[in-house]
Amino acid sequence: MVLKDIRCLIFAVFFLSIPLLNLISSEPQFYSEEDSQELIEEILSLMTDEEKIGQILMLGYMGDRPSDEIMKWVRDRGIGGIKIFGWNANDLSNLTYTISAMQEAAVANRFSIPLLIATDQEGGWVRHVRGNTSITPGNMALGASDYLYDAWKTGYYIGLELKTLGINMNFAPVVDVYLNPEADVIGPRAFSSDPVKTGIMGLSFYKGMDMAGVISTAKHFPGHGDTDKDSHGTLPRIDISLNQLMDVDLIPYKILIGDDVPSIMVGHLAFPLITEDSRPASLSKFFITDLLRDRLNYKGLIISDDLFMHGARSDGLPLPDVCEQGIRAGLDLLLVSRNPMEHEKIWNHLLNLIKADEGFADSVNRSVRQVLKTKMKYLKGPGAVPINPSDRGNPDDHLPAPGAADFFLQQALRSVSILKNLSLPLPEDSRYLLAGSFSSFFYEGRNRFNKSDFHRFSYNPDYREIVETAETISNWSSSYDYIIFNLHNQDSLQILKRLEHLKEKIIVFSVLTPVYLAEVPWVQNSIAVYGTGDESFRAGYAVLSGDYNPDSIVPVSMEGLTE
Repeated sequence: MVLKDIRCLIFAVFFLSIPLLNLISSEPQFYSEEDSQELIEEILSLMTDEEKIGQILMLGYMGDRPSDEIMKWVRDRGIGGIKIFGWNANDLSNLTYTISAMQEAAVANRFSIPLLIATDQEGGWVRHVRGNTSITPGNMALGASDYLYDAWKTGYYIGLELKTLGINMNFAPVVDVYLNPEADVIGPRAFSSDPVKTGIMGLSFYKGMDMAGVISTAKHFPGHGDTDKDSHGTLPRIDISLNQLMDVDLIPYKILIGDDVPSIMVGHLAFPLITEDSRPASLSKFFITDLLRDRLNYKGLIISDDLFMHGARSDGLPLPDVCEQGIRAGLDLLLVSRNPMEHEKIWNHLLNLIKADEGFADSVNRSVRQVLKTKMKYLKGPGAVPINPSDRGNPDDHLPAPGAADFFLQQALRSVSILKNLSLPLPEDSRYLLAGSFSSFFYEGRNRFNKSDFHRFSYNPDYREIVETAETISNWSSSYDYIIFNLHNQDSLQILKRLEHLKEKIIVFSVLTPVYLAEVPWVQNSIAVYGTGDESFRAGYAVLSGDYNPDSIVPVSMEGLTE
């Protein structure tokens, strides 16, 4: 504890000395009050090739403490950013200590340029930083309740919580248009299947997070909502024309670009009818420079999705060559999650290129200029995310953000959708069998219905468990008046399909995306919530019990799936 206090004292003294350093140093300093544009050009003109390559890299690290490798990259290579993954955030006290240590090392370099510290805190399904951070009902719940204020407030609360942790960049909002009902990797991460509504909701979310001082990143350009493939494991191919892309998937980006969204992430997605090849958009000059920069007139930061994903490397290119292609295509920031050996290869390859290839050097200068522009706008001034979050003590003492828990419960209540209703509200004194996978589903259900038992099955049951679960529910059914079935994915749908003979008793409680209900038209009673937190289950049971009658809509098309 004494060592930590000493470290914090040294850190504080260092920052108090920044104005003095600016006066006596011949080097321009990031925290100078000089005009930002002039300061960017001044810093850029003095940067070494090594410092330039550093600024265009955002790297991940393993563990929940700063490794020697990542500290070397921050201290000696001056990298531009760090990506926080779930495995880095098991202990939020360790996380704030780590962020403070890395930022301290970054601002000790000669231009005092801090790091972009990014994560995926989309709300709902995707929440890389856990602990006491809020579990929100998610984007599809926002589309269901259809209140722009809810989207704004969600972005604001997520931003406040990230700010507490020293995270200054969020890879959100997701503005993919949910066109393909089998797009499982997007699903409830989408606001809607309507592109205009998606754009307006995404804009409200971004504005809320912006108010908290956190950099928003719209993703996954040019659109991940029309494929059933996951770019983590493969390269999705989307067979649409440029006109179709412009008329649907790009509408949210046009809306956000019109209001200066600070960052856009490009996905690993191939559009062979547009480019006549299978190059992912993340490495495509057409998509990044010709379309996003020139045609859509985007002026902000362009970052890749994780280049370690198979979607970026599907043609077998080595990762250093993938990174080279990304910069040449127009990317500003290269996100590479792991591992240190690959990071070193990327560094050497890019450094050799910048020294030998004038055209590549020009591309790097363009990218560094954009990275510095974003940092100047968001990482300086009184509203900026603090670079030493450990000064506030235990972060769990400040999480969730004040007022967040009540707001997200109310938002969950506003978002419940009734799809079919022949038996609602359910009588309190009936006998119920609760069948599902989530602990909160059982806990909230038994709080509502005293005469209830439960049967738990796996989130992703195999074929044997699917058959056995359906048989168990069927065998037990005579002892119950109703069976409340928790539908959450394709595997749970396979169980439900085997229960049609019990349709008079079945009440479907759908979570995440409700599209699976299109395959069981025989279901007579069903509601949908869109998150898996306590608040979402509590809200759903409140509707089943008749506490209120929600007026939300289902924000995604249910067409396209048939029995």
